[in-house]
Amino acid sequence: MIISASTDYRKAAKAKLPPFLFHYIDGGSYGEHTLRRNTEDLAEIALKQRVLKNMSDLSLETEIFGEKFDLPIALSPVGLTGMYARRGEVQAAKAAEKKGIPFTMSTVSVCPIEEVTPAIQRPMWFQLYVLKDRGFMRNVLERAKAAGVTTLVFTVDMPVPGARYRDMHSGMSGPNAAARRVFQAMRHPEWAFDVGLFGKPHDLGNISTYRGEPTKLEDYIGWLGENFDPSISWKDLEWIRDFWDGPMIIKGILDVEDAKDAVKFGADGIVVSNHGGRQLDGVMSSAKALPSIADAVKGDLKIFVDSGIRTGLDVVRMLAMGADCAMLGRSYIYALAAQGQAGVENLLDLYDKEMRVAMTLTGAKSIQDLNRDSLVNI
Repeated sequence: MIISASTDYRKAAKAKLPPFLFHYIDGGSYGEHTLRRNTEDLAEIALKQRVLKNMSDLSLETEIFGEKFDLPIALSPVGLTGMYARRGEVQAAKAAEKKGIPFTMSTVSVCPIEEVTPAIQRPMWFQLYVLKDRGFMRNVLERAKAAGVTTLVFTVDMPVPGARYRDMHSGMSGPNAAARRVFQAMRHPEWAFDVGLFGKPHDLGNISTYRGEPTKLEDYIGWLGENFDPSISWKDLEWIRDFWDGPMIIKGILDVEDAKDAVKFGADGIVVSNHGGRQLDGVMSSAKALPSIADAVKGDLKIFVDSGIRTGLDVVRMLAMGADCAMLGRSYIYALAAQGQAGVENLLDLYDKEMRVAMTLTGAKSIQDLNRDSLVNI
């Protein structure tokens, strides 16, 4: 078992949340083999310890798309973040801003773009899927641009929803799901009071704004199932590349050839990701996929990575294998669910401290100093 702040926050989140919400964020697809590999493979990567290197001027600062950040970390887009804490997207965005890192809003957020951007000073990032409803896509892109969003994160590994059996057992979906969710909320009064009662409206804010009517949680699975587009190909992204004049990141890359295609397409970045083990079970972990992808496209675009990152030590491992920035999903949602904005800030402080220890003892004074020489047998 991996002992970390994320582990502690996971326990706290499990105690506080209704089961349908906890298992939605905690689970993966099918038998959850890739979900487990993500953390296990990363934990097996050994760092090369170096000493007596005068590490007094160590820096974790990095630059991404011309903007300086205090840590090489970004908060990943997570659907329904606003169900884990009261107006959760706002709280997470504030925590990210305070700690000097990017926050990425999900297409299927509870809070709409127009609620989050006024709450922060630094421009946020926005994530989008290729959907059958191209009118929605254009509408939300226009709204994101008008709100000052700088970077578009395009998720491409979800042309169809993954088979997430935990959701059917927990009450997120399946027979009598709505009644089961109400019963669960009644048994978790702290969440029911803070989020259930005072965190309304509980709808998909970006979609509701477009449709002109509430898109409730019970509509969530159905709307997504109807609108994901299995016919997606690179040509479907061309009009978005033409429309969006800021940086564009392609999220969901696990294969070297796909990474090369992203370079040909003109992407500014990729996220090496298996969607946290929530889509195709049985694929390799992000940690296993990253080195060969970095060898193929490093320097042609920015390389981000997610899936399985639970500590600052994991961030250092990913950077040493070729990533420019790590993205956190589950770990920050656990902290958000447990303690809101303060929990996310504390988690990021702990990542900062863990990174400093790891870099001090590998002799890396800056993010740029982390490379394969920092690792054993990679």
